[in-house]
Amino acid sequence: MAEVRVDKYLWAMRIYKTRSIAADACKNGRITMNGVQLKPSRTFKIGDRFSVRKGPITYSYRVLQLSENRLGAKLVPDYMQDITAPDQLELLELARMAGQTGRDRGTGRPTKKDRREIETFMSDSYLDEIDWDDEE
Repeated sequence: MAEVRVDKYLWAMRIYKTRSIAADACKNGRITMNGVQLKPSRTFKIGDRFSVRKGPITYSYRVLQLSENRLGAKLVPDYMQDITAPDQLELLELARMAGQTGRDRGTGRPTKKDRREIETFMSDSYLDEIDWDDEE
């Protein structure tokens, strides 16, 4: 096996739960290689580097081996190397800390309104709506 479809590989490496979700991520421009958005039918070869944008964080990976079959979580590091930049991991840690301080302990589950506000805040479109040039 010399090549594997992008959507199959993302599903097999457990980046996405289903292959159709992986294909939708490709179609929405969340999967890139060398700055170029990938289509689900594009193929990966050993040694390729690609990026996956999930929320505010962009994860980067290197293909070590190919597989069309879904792997156990313990086998994934043998097939794919995580080369995510430290500044992206710092963003992830900041998001975790912000999520922990958002609700007081003992206040119960979020209401439907709270959940919608959290989802809006964590979505990709929320970050796109912010005009970063106005802030100084």
